Amino acid sequence: MLSNALPPIEERLAATARAHGFAAFGIARADAAPQTAARLRQWLADGCHGDMIWMESRAEQRGSPQGLWPEVRSVIAFGMSYAPGTDPLALAGAPDRGRISVYAQGADYHDIVKKALKHVARWLVAEAPGAEVKVFVDTAPVMEKPLAAAAGLGWQGKHSNMVSREHGSWLFLGAIYTTLDLAPSVPGQDRCGSCTACQQACPTAAFPAPYRVDARRCISYLTIEHDGPIPTEFRRAIGNRVYGCDDCLAVCPWNKFADTAARHRAFLPRGELAAPALADLLALDDVGFRQVFSGSPIKRIGRGRMVRNAAIAAGNSGDRSLRPRLMVLASDESPMVADAARWALEQLAE
Repeated sequence: MLSNALPPIEERLAATARAHGFAAFGIARADAAPQTAARLRQWLADGCHGDMIWMESRAEQRGSPQGLWPEVRSVIAFGMSYAPGTDPLALAGAPDRGRISVYAQGADYHDIVKKALKHVARWLVAEAPGAEVKVFVDTAPVMEKPLAAAAGLGWQGKHSNMVSREHGSWLFLGAIYTTLDLAPSVPGQDRCGSCTACQQACPTAAFPAPYRVDARRCISYLTIEHDGPIPTEFRRAIGNRVYGCDDCLAVCPWNKFADTAARHRAFLPRGELAAPALADLLALDDVGFRQVFSGSPIKRIGRGRMVRNAAIAAGNSGDRSLRPRLMVLASDESPMVADAARWALEQLAE
């Protein structure tokens, strides 16, 4: 007699995740990363979060899934690939162009990942009546990386980001918290070994120790999260990076195994974001900024930070043809833009 039994819900859940564009999937118990809270407290106590006050204000909720939602029993971790098809460092030798981090060259991952997670969550609730779920993508007090490692998606590398044997350093993470007791996956195993490529690649020495990053020295933090003048000591090292930095990710040896065929199509680079001209970025007003970066995660930093970053890149470019625009920006209504423009003019004068 043929059995009508369905496969275990974990297997069907994995298949559903794949059907909605996720390249990586795993399950962890809600208490599977007990060291997270202590490490977070120490990182915050050392001031490594810079002015990301939200990291500090909700630290207790961030430290463990139960701190945010006491009823959670399982964490379902998801990874969506944005593996680049070209060398992320290729524009290092193009000083007239702005370098935008690979993850931000396509559609806003918040929108794409969250939509897919909601589809999976609805499926799960339909399959397990009575189950409660909560969906998270980056904006809630959730420590996605240690949870993803506990769920077997990979491990946190020495650059503190996720590394996968199949997808390298190129995964957007999302999570579903649920009251269901699901069978956990095998946790990820650290495979960094003696490699220090990411540590050595950092232009601003943002790693005080392996597996630990000081955001105050990180170019991604300085160009995205930091609202104000960028400290002078880091401006030369920023080079032509106008949004984020891929250096520590790009040099990871595990990237040679990354399957670009697994990349979600939404994250294919938009032409205007792959290699924008600094001259065009310097000319942006508020309306122009919103038009260019509509549908991009870049839109959240606003015109001021982008033009500030572009001015610093212009100062590092050696291109004196940018001086007229910088002279206009030296009187910009934004103090941080004006400061960066005056610094750039000084560099080009030299």
